[in-house]
Amino acid sequence: MNGAQDSASAAASSQSAQRQVRVQLVSKQEDIALPENTGPILVPTGLRRYALSTLVNNLLSNDKPVPFEFLINGAFLRTSIDEYLTANGISAETTLEIEYIRALIPPLHIASFEHDDWVSSVDVLSATSPAASWASAAVSPGQERILSGSYDGLLRVWNMSSQIVATSPSPADGGHNASIKAAKFVSPTSIVSAGLDRTVRLWKYAESEDGFSGKISPQIDLFGHKSGINSLAVHSPSNRILSASSDHSIGFWSTKKSDAPAAPENLVSSATSRSSKRRKVSTSVNTPQRGPLALLSSHTAPVSAAIFDAKDSTVGYSTSWDHSLRTWDLVTASLVDTRTTSHSLLSLEHLPEHHLLATGTSARHITLIDPRTSATTISSMTLRGHANAVVSLSRDPHSSYGLISGSHDGTCRIWDIRATKTDKDGVVGESVYSITRKSLEEQGKADVKRAGGEGVKVFGVCWDRSVGIVSAGEDKRIQINRGEGVLSSA
Repeated sequence: MNGAQDSASAAASSQSAQRQVRVQLVSKQEDIALPENTGPILVPTGLRRYALSTLVNNLLSNDKPVPFEFLINGAFLRTSIDEYLTANGISAETTLEIEYIRALIPPLHIASFEHDDWVSSVDVLSATSPAASWASAAVSPGQERILSGSYDGLLRVWNMSSQIVATSPSPADGGHNASIKAAKFVSPTSIVSAGLDRTVRLWKYAESEDGFSGKISPQIDLFGHKSGINSLAVHSPSNRILSASSDHSIGFWSTKKSDAPAAPENLVSSATSRSSKRRKVSTSVNTPQRGPLALLSSHTAPVSAAIFDAKDSTVGYSTSWDHSLRTWDLVTASLVDTRTTSHSLLSLEHLPEHHLLATGTSARHITLIDPRTSATTISSMTLRGHANAVVSLSRDPHSSYGLISGSHDGTCRIWDIRATKTDKDGVVGESVYSITRKSLEEQGKADVKRAGGEGVKVFGVCWDRSVGIVSAGEDKRIQINRGEGVLSSA
């Protein structure tokens, strides 16, 4: 290894006779880490990412070069080492520790599943998904399921061969009587959905032994909201659900019939009346009806999203068109904290290891907020790159630093919160990859700029370790993209 180290260092040195700096190359990923006895290496300060990547490949004696990214003090190196030293006031006499990780592998298009109407929401059931993990259920490779909620009012469960395994019933048989806006697996045998009919619906899901057909059966209808429901969050171990509604409230519900209070009679009767007027049918199914454990009221405009704290299910967070992020104590159903921003907040995700909440805005960017009461600033970081509202967020299952966003501009963008720069607006992040809609490519319009993502708006995105990045939208499709080890597992 010393010979390889000397030759690699010599090769790097021969590039120029400029200033040099000692660097200690380290990696947290064991399979690409250098031997422990690899000491600091003297390299020209003019080196950038590509030359450093060549150097590491030489040191590892890789037959096939692996592209690497480099981090100094937790931020990606986007300049030469010399420019970094100058910008940060660091002496070239210092031994610089540089961490390297595998570079992004662009997520390739795997498949698209076509629907009859716009697709608002997607979720995944896999060996690594929350619904399966909570239930300690085994899902074999290739047996994963994708759940979609559509504007036609139907839920569909798909297999990985783009075949529909099950479809939810019509309104006459206990189904939704308006567009679905949110759908999630509660467990491998349970689904929850909600939408413009103001009702949260719990379903039993069962498949035939061969897995080629299944049934989605009404289990409980939950009443409490007085307007459409925009999003859902599930915490199966505590049998709890959160719903975000345009009536300015957050619903807090139990998935267990025995725990839930009776449904408010006025809402049940008005829902029945609306259904019969709209569909001119009466339902033949007598589904049990229940009410909320609590309705959390404090927002002054439609609530766009509500989620559980990823590490403490007794804490909830919500975002609203009223520009605020609110923290809730779900045990007492009380408001704990309010953070007010400059824009309507449309989506929400938790990055627990960094004590940050990512909020998608109407102003085309993502604001990262520290919700802890000790935090002195509202915005910790701003992620810029979208050209329209950011309406869906999902964290990277491979990396605590990663996030994906879905936007009305027709793209999903992958972010790594270490890929930042500082400008007049503070710390700003740039996306590391953008996923476009395959439907545009197939029409030969991939390069055509669409005003505001017309026709291809993304409404929902889910990032699953096993299946990949699953997105849905106005093009009436679910789209699956996958790149092995998209970001490093750090």
